[in-house]
Amino acid sequence: MENRFFFPQTALDQWMSDGSAELRDGQLTLSAGRKFRVAEALRVLREVSGLGDELDLVGRVKTREQLAEIGAEIVETSMLIGDAAYDVEPGWVGVPFGLQ
Repeated sequence: MENRFFFPQTALDQWMSDGSAELRDGQLTLSAGRKFRVAEALRVLREVSGLGDELDLVGRVKTREQLAEIGAEIVETSMLIGDAAYDVEPGWVGVPFGLQ
């Protein structure tokens, strides 16, 4: 299994603003020279509807594609799957590649 890293959107915005990161064509390059193949993702923070976490998503990072496959509706930092509601943190999940 490959090492995966989650990059919160707020951190990535700051890094791009100060020039220490570049995101282009599914590739994130950090100023230290590290490169990652990335996909949009969400970290599931908590279930907030009181219905329980039947899908065992809390604490996990899932790509938007994976979540769409299970019927998730995402609006900013909220996610609905059926009647269950979750708080989420938008960002990117990345796998390192190239020279490290």
